[in-house]
Amino acid sequence: MDMLRGEKIAEADLTDWRKLGQGLHARYVVGDFGTGARFVTAVGEAGDALGHHPRVSIGNGYVDLKLITDDAVYRDGEGTEHAVEWVTQQDVDLARRITEIAADHMLAADPASVSVIELGLDTARSKTIAPVWAALLTGSTEAQGRGCIGDDIRDTTGRVPILWFGDADEGETPRQRFHIEVYVAPEVASQRIAAALAAGGTVVDDSNAPSLTVIADQDGNKGIVCVDVSAAKKE
Repeated sequence: MDMLRGEKIAEADLTDWRKLGQGLHARYVVGDFGTGARFVTAVGEAGDALGHHPRVSIGNGYVDLKLITDDAVYRDGEGTEHAVEWVTQQDVDLARRITEIAADHMLAADPASVSVIELGLDTARSKTIAPVWAALLTGSTEAQGRGCIGDDIRDTTGRVPILWFGDADEGETPRQRFHIEVYVAPEVASQRIAAALAAGGTVVDDSNAPSLTVIADQDGNKGIVCVDVSAAKKE
């Protein structure tokens, strides 16, 4: 099934959901564990009917859901097809159905609270070092390149954050190579940045804002606040 571009996701107007990283994310507020469990059971039955299921995390007062297709079709500039992890129409269809189920259970969504953490490592030798990081993070080198067209490290169970590799020159002066990417909903990005600045951080690069805003701490370590503006509903 073809991957959906950001504008198509935005057109779907999924009010309970936000596109963070590669998937759709939603959080529903629940009064107790039993309520959450009953909701998840209903979601599972809906997934059975559609032949597709979300990834679920249930905790004290919330149910978190992620929708993503493991074998979405991406076509590169030459028309070659690649299987990647991304949002497809089946994710959009199930997201709509889950929204209906949540309404039936009288559960409210809290889309502004969803967040995803990914790791970035700048290197000129991703193919060389990726197997080491795949083994360290997941216990298997098979995680290298899974669900992507590069050398990214992606655990099938989602136990650890995705590790992706950015470009760096081989002879570049030693510097910070690891950084954290924090994906947030568009409506809370400015608040998240303001909170980091109030805590002593500084903006070192906002040339790609609001998609990417690079924040440094007092020691110069950098993190990036990320927003998928292409998939956000246009006002």
